[in-house]
Amino acid sequence: MGEFWPLFAVVIGVIILLLLIMICKLNTFISLIITSMVTGILLGMPLEKIVETIEKGMGDTLGHIAIIFGLGSILGKLLSDGGGATKIADTLINAFGKKYVTWAMLIASFIIGISLFLEVAFVLLIPLVFTLARRMKISNLVVGLPMATSIAITHGFLPPHPGPVAIAEALDANIGYVLMYGFIIGIPLAIIVGGTFPKLAYKLSPSAFDKLGNQNELGEVKDDEKQSLPSFGISLLTALSPVILMLFSTGVQLITGNESGKASGLEGVIFFLGKSTTAMLIAVLIAIYTMGLRRNKNMKNIMETVTNAITPIAMLLLIIGGGGTFKQILIDGGVGDTISDIFKGTEMSPIILAWLAAALLRTALGSTTVAAISSVGIVLPLLQAVDVNIALVVLAIGAGSIFCSHVNDAGFWMFKEYYGLSMKETFLTWTLLESILSVVGLGLILIVNLIV
Repeated sequence: MGEFWPLFAVVIGVIILLLLIMICKLNTFISLIITSMVTGILLGMPLEKIVETIEKGMGDTLGHIAIIFGLGSILGKLLSDGGGATKIADTLINAFGKKYVTWAMLIASFIIGISLFLEVAFVLLIPLVFTLARRMKISNLVVGLPMATSIAITHGFLPPHPGPVAIAEALDANIGYVLMYGFIIGIPLAIIVGGTFPKLAYKLSPSAFDKLGNQNELGEVKDDEKQSLPSFGISLLTALSPVILMLFSTGVQLITGNESGKASGLEGVIFFLGKSTTAMLIAVLIAIYTMGLRRNKNMKNIMETVTNAITPIAMLLLIIGGGGTFKQILIDGGVGDTISDIFKGTEMSPIILAWLAAALLRTALGSTTVAAISSVGIVLPLLQAVDVNIALVVLAIGAGSIFCSHVNDAGFWMFKEYYGLSMKETFLTWTLLESILSVVGLGLILIVNLIV
């Protein structure tokens, strides 16, 4: 019993967290801090060390994440308010036509989802989904499920989304490699699942495809606004600018073999520009010009957009930091060492263990980002003892963190209410979609791991 007590302590901690959030209706951030303290006590940590560990977990997590998350939110808001996201979607949909509208939505949502966080992308694209469905006389879900597929993949697999960035930072993984492998895995995943799942969902829940959805208070882009939208090329360049910079830097690293990213001269400048913080800052400056000044907006209005982008993410930043405190408690409390000892000598792949830990925490906690960050504390000691591609472990955790979205996840309720579905219909569409993405994503990660 003694050697397994740290695992029991984690289970008790997760149960306490669930009770605080679901039964007591306590704020998630406060619940995470309370759970971290109680778990630290259960693990036998000295009381004076518990607070120090919590502060360290909060600081280490937010030290890098806050910058990326803040700049990413600003970029997304500028792209949204400037009409760039709408232009990308409209152009692709017009190019593909009615017959291939689902593929157009899949591609448009994937591009938009890289720069916009899941909830923002969802709210931005929902009016477009309803408008397209009505115009083409097809079900909302025929267009909506490919959209949900793409934004779920970008949320779980691609920086600058908070989960992949936080995991990469915690595991000291090269974020450029994470992004590169994220595309290698994410694009086939979107094609496989996005192209087949709507048909499967229709067979399992045909009634869901008859629902008209909740279209109240959903704004639509007016015709005069559409005429003044930025060009497709400018919109695409703005949305993908951080990705281009990070991937270019990673390509140079692969060519030169200098994976440390430490260099001087031109190579050093390229590495500097490809750092996630620098790339996101440059992207925001580009967006201020292309989505603002170039469209004759004054700086006051543009900065209002910047402010409005930051305000909604304040609590989310605290929740991410709270997940970091729980992660640090697990690490300093010896939970990871216990798991490492249990799996020592076994044949289980660290990639599968990483996915499993994130999937279990996601199912229990609901939050993709909190599950991702918390699972790092479980798998980190094991990774230090084995030879494994850290970037793929990051993606495995990301894949596990989108598994089985259900009643404790805000995304579940957002999907249910917007599309006007019953609980059963939501489980057979949204929950099943996220679970399939998670499992198929793990399979693709394991295949890539065999190749590289």
